[in-house]
Amino acid sequence: MSTIDRIEITQHRMTLDPPFKASWDGRLREFFDATIVRVTDKDGVVGIGSGDLMLGFEGHEDLFIGQRADDHERHYTVLDHIQFHYGRCWPLDLALWDLHGKQTGTPVWNLLGGRSGDMPLYASSGVAWDTGELVEQAEFFAEEGFPAMKIRLSSTKGCRADWRADITALEAVRSRVGDRLDLMVDCNQGWRMPWDTSDPWSVDQAIEVARALEPLRPFWMEEPLHRADRSGMRALREATSIRIAGGEMTRDVQEFDDLIADDCLDVYQADVALVGGITGCARIARKAVQAGRIYTPHSWTNGAGVLANAHLTAGCTNAPFLEFPFDPPQWSLAHRDYMLAQPAASEGGVLKLGEAPGLGIELDEERLKATRIS
Repeated sequence: MSTIDRIEITQHRMTLDPPFKASWDGRLREFFDATIVRVTDKDGVVGIGSGDLMLGFEGHEDLFIGQRADDHERHYTVLDHIQFHYGRCWPLDLALWDLHGKQTGTPVWNLLGGRSGDMPLYASSGVAWDTGELVEQAEFFAEEGFPAMKIRLSSTKGCRADWRADITALEAVRSRVGDRLDLMVDCNQGWRMPWDTSDPWSVDQAIEVARALEPLRPFWMEEPLHRADRSGMRALREATSIRIAGGEMTRDVQEFDDLIADDCLDVYQADVALVGGITGCARIARKAVQAGRIYTPHSWTNGAGVLANAHLTAGCTNAPFLEFPFDPPQWSLAHRDYMLAQPAASEGGVLKLGEAPGLGIELDEERLKATRIS
């Protein structure tokens, strides 16, 4: 197998029109940045990854040049060390898996042991809609064939008066769509944007919200507590019948050993572009499944990140569906996937990965030239 010859990292920025009003953020987003990682072997085959910004990777290229792409455990160890000292550089892991798949002519979902490349999806709403708009979005998702939808509580960012107003909005959605959609609720208490100094919920607050949610039969309640509050997660799970989900950006793969051992969550959501890459998240997924829990990752990076998470999910998990960030017109496929030649699109609520080798990422090189900032 040909060895790694060079690594190229480029940064890109697309103006968002209309701007994106994220429900978890107090600031209007007027542009969307993407980092593209290309790993080329000595035969000219190129592996592609994207996701986090690769901060701190510069100067470490020599640790990978001359190595085989399929030495995943070795590469994971080096990237884990880099993460400890610098930033999360897991998009390189994704590019290495893409290169491995292309070198062998095999899709990554198959390399990981998966039986099918068809991945059911849930529509993940991210916009701070008012109640009427949220109801219409839910109807739109049901008509598009999605089996489920995730709704974010918006009261913490001033979009609604308090969490009781969020419950009222959810009641309106359930009244409109009935049982045509499973509903997930994202409380967005696990982490904060750098400028957001508000405290996460206490366990008592989370239990109060959970009990109000129970009549609406949500499939899960996501990140109702700070990501490090393991004792709180256990107490909440004991106090409610709703599945508790979390861990989307818990930084170290090793932390999931404790979360799983302490039975803190029903649903584990580590994102391959942000936490451990495909190599590390495959470890988490298999441990979670073995423990009788669900693994289905967060995937709010971009279209390349969606594809990478889909391959991991189809390859070695028991997920009923995968997160599909989609909330047009503010968060459209054209915005999310601007770096791709063709968007990673839903076909009746299913993402079909097919038999393309690697991750199936095809870049829009003209668009990338036009949006390149470094």
